[in-house]
Amino acid sequence: MDIFNVLNLFGGLCLFLFGMNIMGQSLERSAGGKLELMLGRLTTNKYAGLLTGLGVTAIIQSSSATTVMVVGFVNSGLMTLKQSIHVIMGANIGTTVTAWILSLGQISGDNIILKLLKPTSFTPVLAVIGMVFYMFTKSSRKKDIGAILLGFAVLMFGMDTMTDSVSGLSDVPAFKEMFIMFKNPILGVLVGALLTAVIQSSSASVGILQALAVTGQVSYGAAIPIIMGQNIGTCITAILSSFGTNKNAKRAALVHLSFNVIGTVVLLTVFCIVNGIYAPQLFDNAATQSGIAVVHSLFNVVCTALMFPMSSLLEKLAIKLVPESKEPQKVEELDERLLQTPAVAIERCHALLCDMASAAVNSLEDSIKCLNSYDAGLAESVRAAEDKTDHYEDIIGSYLVKLSTHQLTDKESAEVSKYLKLIGDYERIGDHAVNILESSEELRAKKISFSESANGELEKMCQATVEILSLSYKTFINGDTEAADNVEPLEEIIDQLKEYLRSQHIERLQKGNCSIEAGFVWSDLVTNLERVADHCSNIAGCVVDAMALNMNIHQSLREIKQDSPKYRAAYMKYAGKYLDSLTEKA
Repeated sequence: MDIFNVLNLFGGLCLFLFGMNIMGQSLERSAGGKLELMLGRLTTNKYAGLLTGLGVTAIIQSSSATTVMVVGFVNSGLMTLKQSIHVIMGANIGTTVTAWILSLGQISGDNIILKLLKPTSFTPVLAVIGMVFYMFTKSSRKKDIGAILLGFAVLMFGMDTMTDSVSGLSDVPAFKEMFIMFKNPILGVLVGALLTAVIQSSSASVGILQALAVTGQVSYGAAIPIIMGQNIGTCITAILSSFGTNKNAKRAALVHLSFNVIGTVVLLTVFCIVNGIYAPQLFDNAATQSGIAVVHSLFNVVCTALMFPMSSLLEKLAIKLVPESKEPQKVEELDERLLQTPAVAIERCHALLCDMASAAVNSLEDSIKCLNSYDAGLAESVRAAEDKTDHYEDIIGSYLVKLSTHQLTDKESAEVSKYLKLIGDYERIGDHAVNILESSEELRAKKISFSESANGELEKMCQATVEILSLSYKTFINGDTEAADNVEPLEEIIDQLKEYLRSQHIERLQKGNCSIEAGFVWSDLVTNLERVADHCSNIAGCVVDAMALNMNIHQSLREIKQDSPKYRAAYMKYAGKYLDSLTEKA
């Protein structure tokens, strides 16, 4: 084998790994919505978990990526250890799809259909289509499709280059002796595990074995132990990702390792017994690319069939290896491992932001209740909610900034921008809730009371604020555009209420019906309520703009205001409900 063949071999290997990486990342981005849906439906049903792991891995073409996600989910408390076991088993089966795709390269024959199925026939066409999509379209989704096609073309070109460069090895005695040596099952397992641990992909290492199989020197007796070892080596990615996680996440990574080690020990023992007693001719036959794909699939399917009924024993083994401690386990609210899968990371941010929004809305409503009837328990919950919203603003904001450095689709970028804006608005609503609570405490401590007319006006302002708060919350949680259409008209009414209440307050001061001290508290209350309405307007505008992939906040709502019968109708409805009744009395 001359120096040019060696260079071609390593060049082909580099192209193969690069193409697999590009295709996998692009598939992951393109399938983000499906991943979110599939993982969102995950239940304690072990069959659903198995199918989820299989489906996700088949989509993104990487069991390593799936298991890293699983470790992240367990570390975040999104998935239990028991659930993770079945997903990992499914991932092991899903990863065998790649070997079947690569085995298409050995298709031969004069039949036109067979020729079309051969990758060398359609790969150039896919490469051209991929290049057009990637270079000449603006849609991030189309660019991802282009990257998938280009990645696949590069992967197959690398595979062909490796295959061509090693074809001459069939006449090299040293190469033949090496694979005779690999017939030692233990050595074969070790070599397969080491190679896969280095490149961190069982799919890639199986592809390399398939390329070497064209020499005719790789027997099934040598290939089978290597494939078993490759399944152990792929566990290194999950093990490395579990560093710094809680105990359950470490256990999930160990489940992946235990599953493959136990399966290898059992099936390797069977392999050695069969080979020692029967010495079947098959083990001496030269392995083909499709034969390696069959062995890879059979190994993982049989391992799953053996271990699936004993998943509870795997759980107990993992707990035994990573025992409980007296210290409570720390749950990572936003695990950085999920950043590698933006769609899933965004969904996790959405879940925390929903919790933050709920805390802010409840705290504002509780603080208004304290105005009418002070309650120490409610006061404590308002302050606790404010601490919670501050905490969420810090962690979600930092996480989203890190997420924005990854390659995102247009929709994902819009979601990230939306969330970065919303966390500020909900944090400020929590602050205003505390301000209103402090005003109620000042009224109570100083025994200040408002006049009957002032109380009536304040009650209207509070009712309008609670309603706009509810409308903006529905807009965010449910994407309710009908609720959003009502936010801006009500916000304008609340602005007018504020001005009306201030003018009435000045009139009471002039008549001596209100003290200066009460006036300061009154002004603070009205200002805080009006600013809450402003933040509600921001929230609704931000959600509507993000749905239209528009980053200019309020543009959509401003368009609604321009000569819109719907806007005018809503405005008149809220004017009659909150403003007209006050002005009529005046």
